[in-house]
Amino acid sequence: MTRVLSAGVLLAVVIGTLWLAPVWATVGLAALAAALAGGELAGLARATGAAVPPVFLGAGAALVCIAFAVGPLVAPGGGKDAFEFVLLAGLIATGAVSLAGPPGPAAFVRAGVAMMGPLYVGLPLGALASIRAFSGPAAVLWLIIVVTVSDSAQYYTGRLAGRHKLAPVVSPGKTVEGAIGGVIAATIAGAVAGPRLVEAAPLTMATGALVGALVAAFGILGDLFESLLKRSAGAKDSSSLIPGHGGVLDRLDSYLFAAPCFYVVLRVLG
Repeated sequence: MTRVLSAGVLLAVVIGTLWLAPVWATVGLAALAAALAGGELAGLARATGAAVPPVFLGAGAALVCIAFAVGPLVAPGGGKDAFEFVLLAGLIATGAVSLAGPPGPAAFVRAGVAMMGPLYVGLPLGALASIRAFSGPAAVLWLIIVVTVSDSAQYYTGRLAGRHKLAPVVSPGKTVEGAIGGVIAATIAGAVAGPRLVEAAPLTMATGALVGALVAAFGILGDLFESLLKRSAGAKDSSSLIPGHGGVLDRLDSYLFAAPCFYVVLRVLG
């Protein structure tokens, strides 16, 4: 029951923000999610010996998200300046944060986490907010539907017909059959929902099916990557922030790879 209630609240907040609030509210929600997920990533990294301040990763992820999403809104055609400034500042800040620890191999790990973390979390959520800004809330809903259908189909197909492990070391519960089921279900969902929801860059049933399959495949990669990070840190969840669901990073793992894929598709088709 707790898991269902949490999911309902999260869905209501996201859908309400997409449809009932201005685009800036979506950017703010994405930035908040980026900050929370960045802090969780810092906790996972600390468990591996790479101590990077959660405030640094959280703030960095939020700034990257905002710069990516807001730049084009503020200065169409020249908005990339904000994003470039954030990246340059982030590079220097990464060096400063890395100095906090002693010399040795761990310094490379700290620097890698400090630079990768904000990009890993901030860029995809900035892309998600950009989709809302330029393609409308219905396009984001299409993405949510496809990823949700894919995740559910993976779970149930895996339970019913799963025989071969997809990535036994990283995520023992995932199966090849489950992944195939997820991609097939996403293909169908993408074909059905595409022509109805994605109008800024029109999706036919054929292109919706293809994009749905691509988004599902990238979502599976995102899920596996976050599982790799958690397993490396010896953690089951990224945090316990969301009752019954783990952390923000656990809820966003598929979207962190699926959203950039969909963003690129919309830019190409648009």
